[in-house]
Amino acid sequence: MKKLLLALSTTLFFVTSFAQDWKPAGDKIKTAWASKVDPSAPLPEYPRPQMMRDMWQNLNGLWNYAILPKGANAPEKFDGKILVPFAIESSLSGVQKTVGEDNELWYQRSFAVPAAWKGKRIMLNFGAVDWKADVWLNDIKIGSHQGGYSPFSIDITSFLAKDKAQHLVVKVWDPTDASFQPRGKQVKNPEGIFYTSVTGIWQTVWIEPVEQAYVSQLKTVPNIDGGNVSVLAVTSGSSSTDIIEVKVLDQGKVVGAGKAANGQEVFVAVPNTKLWSPELPFLYDMEVSIIRNGIAIDKLKSYVGMRKISTKVDANGIHRMQLNNKNYFQFGPLDQGWWPDGLYTAPTDEALLFDIKKTKDFGFNMIRKHVKVEPARWYYHCDKEGILVWQDMPSGDAFQPWLQRSYFNAPELQRSKASDDNFMQEWKEIMDLTYSNPSVVVRVPFNESWGQFNTPKIVEWTKNYDPSRLVNPASGGNHFDIGDMIDIHNYPEPRLGIFDSKRVNVLGEYGGIGLHIDGHLWETGRNWGYVQYKTIDETTDVYVSFAEKLKELISSAYSAAVYTQTTDVESEVNGIMTYDRKVIKMSEEKIRKINLEICQSLQ
Repeated sequence: MKKLLLALSTTLFFVTSFAQDWKPAGDKIKTAWASKVDPSAPLPEYPRPQMMRDMWQNLNGLWNYAILPKGANAPEKFDGKILVPFAIESSLSGVQKTVGEDNELWYQRSFAVPAAWKGKRIMLNFGAVDWKADVWLNDIKIGSHQGGYSPFSIDITSFLAKDKAQHLVVKVWDPTDASFQPRGKQVKNPEGIFYTSVTGIWQTVWIEPVEQAYVSQLKTVPNIDGGNVSVLAVTSGSSSTDIIEVKVLDQGKVVGAGKAANGQEVFVAVPNTKLWSPELPFLYDMEVSIIRNGIAIDKLKSYVGMRKISTKVDANGIHRMQLNNKNYFQFGPLDQGWWPDGLYTAPTDEALLFDIKKTKDFGFNMIRKHVKVEPARWYYHCDKEGILVWQDMPSGDAFQPWLQRSYFNAPELQRSKASDDNFMQEWKEIMDLTYSNPSVVVRVPFNESWGQFNTPKIVEWTKNYDPSRLVNPASGGNHFDIGDMIDIHNYPEPRLGIFDSKRVNVLGEYGGIGLHIDGHLWETGRNWGYVQYKTIDETTDVYVSFAEKLKELISSAYSAAVYTQTTDVESEVNGIMTYDRKVIKMSEEKIRKINLEICQSLQ
């Protein structure tokens, strides 16, 4: 015990010492939250709100790092300190260096496992690492993961050293746009609508103790028509004779409970169901336990929102999206999820929440999360605040010719087997991440025609894997007669292109009204927008005029629309807010008024 306490106090001394030397790198603009980053405890919040456990230890903070040629041995010495979980290219990493496809990024730190966890299994969890990660503990390679947007966990129990600090090493290779992997807007040479590459650990790393048998994943599906919810608990180390018990609670009172054999769905009746919607985002608490011989051997806390997303033909023969069996126009911004100081990673949890709350303040009821995936806490905030989410698959591989009006049998990209397999693996893991979030209502496997391949097969697989959501096959892409909707992009103003009498019609992107604000620019001289104006009054007037045109198209065609975009991103100045979130570039009062009118147009 004395050795463990000494290791812990020594580690704390070094962390505190190095934290005093840390500072953001570079001279680019920053958000107000950058100054609130605590290098001794960045992003300290529990990172997985839908599967909460009481005991855990955050491993964010200052790690050693080194950049070495691809294929080199582990570093004997390191280049310096990097602040995890900020990507090495970001200011908040304290490094701001490029790695590239010819190099690998190495991380190292030590940690101690609390004595109170003795007898438990210890899980090492990564929120996300871009792109291919290899992990060693105490000089033993213990696991790998390929995929830049999804969480992964490794059981490290058997590899822990006794009575001393644990030595953790992570190696990352990320070719960005030199390979086929999903990468979203990341490129080696950013300009226009493409942005700085993101390499390495960019979400929280943590350890936590679990029982010998434990719940490793939840899939929750609400059924408001039946007044119940189904819960599938994926377990590890469990027995076929174990029982899964689920309790649904309202303000601490159990309102429904159910049990099932391990591996079976648990059905729980929820009488007098309180529905979830953006207007009233009610969430029930949920407890999930593994029962063995009448005793709960594992228990975790979760939540569920009771809502239904569906389509129905209205009185005029137009297919409409419905929320909770009522016509509901979905309207929101294209949200890239980038930060000038943290790139893919918000500086603080308060910052992560800010964009969501501000989107609701603007009068929107939906967010299209554009070719990026967020940490689990972002989806939790959407659930809690009440906003619908369209989740894109991050684009990757090669660009395909855009033949939007070649409605049937458009030529498809021919991917390699490795690219095809990787796409399906990452898409499944992304869907698993958000499977139980009530806010997520639409899956978008392709954006425009970038990387679009095997569209009918992938849309069908997506729909079968998660039948509780709608599928937007290719937002603004090459169209096939499959899925729940057809999605047109048109810049700058709204207009009706193709009309589909058999599916929901949506305007997946429009707008892009540009305004650069001096003092809040990523760079000068290369700022870009679909259309550009000089004053806040001008951008507001144009926004409102576009919104009025959209209103005219709702009664005859559209059931949803996406405005480009929430914030400026790097040299792209199309945002309602500046990149640093310090200036709202339109009259908030005027856009809120017209946005609410649009959102309520079908109610």
